[in-house]
Amino acid sequence: MSTVTLYTWIGFAIFLIVMFALGYLSARKTKSVSDFATGGASLGPYVLGLSFAATYLSAATFLGYPGWSHSWGLSNLWLFLAIIGGGPIGVLMVAKKVRKLNTGQKSLSLPDWLGDFYKSDILRVGTGIILLFNIFYIAAQFVAGARIFQYLLGMSYTGGLIFIAAIVVLYVFAGGAFADIYTDAVQAVMMAIAGVFVFVSGIVIFWKGSITATFTGITKSLASQDMNLVEVFNPDSTHFYSIGVVTGAIVIQWAFASAPHLFNKVLGLKNEKDLGKMILTYVIAAALSLVVLFGGLYSRAALGDSVVVSDLALMEYAVWAFPAIIVAILGVVILAAAMSTTDGLFVSISTVFANDIFLKVLVKRGIVKVNDQKAEKIALQISRMAVPLIGLAAFLIVLKPPVYMGAIMWIGISGIAAGTMGPILHAVYAKKKAPARAAELSMVVGLLSYLIIYFGGIIPSTMSAGAVATFIGIATIVIAARVLKEPQVDKVKKIEERRLKAN
Repeated sequence: MSTVTLYTWIGFAIFLIVMFALGYLSARKTKSVSDFATGGASLGPYVLGLSFAATYLSAATFLGYPGWSHSWGLSNLWLFLAIIGGGPIGVLMVAKKVRKLNTGQKSLSLPDWLGDFYKSDILRVGTGIILLFNIFYIAAQFVAGARIFQYLLGMSYTGGLIFIAAIVVLYVFAGGAFADIYTDAVQAVMMAIAGVFVFVSGIVIFWKGSITATFTGITKSLASQDMNLVEVFNPDSTHFYSIGVVTGAIVIQWAFASAPHLFNKVLGLKNEKDLGKMILTYVIAAALSLVVLFGGLYSRAALGDSVVVSDLALMEYAVWAFPAIIVAILGVVILAAAMSTTDGLFVSISTVFANDIFLKVLVKRGIVKVNDQKAEKIALQISRMAVPLIGLAAFLIVLKPPVYMGAIMWIGISGIAAGTMGPILHAVYAKKKAPARAAELSMVVGLLSYLIIYFGGIIPSTMSAGAVATFIGIATIVIAARVLKEPQVDKVKKIEERRLKAN
């Protein structure tokens, strides 16, 4: 056993002990599906801000995105602008108003919130089905864990995939959102420290007497290998080859801020007035973590194109630059990043089955006839039993390793944004509430547009395809809200409500 492998096992064992201890304590607090989904809406801004950052960034920040930097050079730094610019704007535009509207609705998830707002079970169930796209996101995190176990612990790719899937499934099965949020906060701090460390390490290693001279030297090294690596828009890049696709990346990051597993964090905030503190905490943690993108550039400058798997470019750099114990710590941080996102995704998807479909449709409509107490117990069991099924589906998707884990991840993100952003934004900003049919139409048209645009090969970038489809979905609800009329029964109900208020 090598020194790196030994240190990685020790570090990962310590991390697992801490994580499962928090999971055990969280499981004792998880008494209902509300606790499982949002932590009971009783959490503070700093914990939630850190959790939001850890969940938003994922292992792609430390494996997939530096791998893009290694393959595509300086053009990948557009991603920093997209995430730091697009993400916070999305949260600011949506989160406060969503949180305020939810004070009355008491919804537990995105499908629940949309279904309650538009009073549409079609929208509730349809959005829930769309959330199954997040299985691609989970699959990408499993790839990250498997790659680390393969590279640092000597496991096979398949063995590492089984190991990471089993750990996450057991953890989320027990603790739900309480476990997810508190461990995410710890993982966000670890990610921020690791990001800054990697960024500074390159400056020290490639030092040329000044910061400017140092980065000039790195740029010259990249240019000597391939001039496209130092272009503002790299024609070889999937996501940053023109201003149009860069704009698409920014737009989809903006839309991603309302993703279901992030949406749940907003619903879990105890005090609405603390939203600003939550967002600021997220921005700081995210910015410190994202400077790890430079690790891919350092890897290319130091090792050239000898890296066999782009997703492991950062780890190749770490092995080249650091002692074994630092490599091991970085590996544990990446595993933590993978798990910090994956557990949140599991919670958001399992909540769909338990709350949005079972409680809000089957029980509420009388299809399943049980009392409230029994229904709540069954819902919690469903939310937990959904976890291993979701894990199995994600495992099967990446049983054959993808070239870029980031490509798999953005299939899910873009599909969800395309199908949900129209109804969300219209609910938040429109002066007049759209008919349920308009929201349902937006959901269907947005999703179908994405499937046709991306899988039909019209736009090769998942981000840009998702951005275009998202705008189509938004345009659909704006137009449909003007064309479609409310059902007569809703009009009668509104007239009756006005009459009662007048009296």
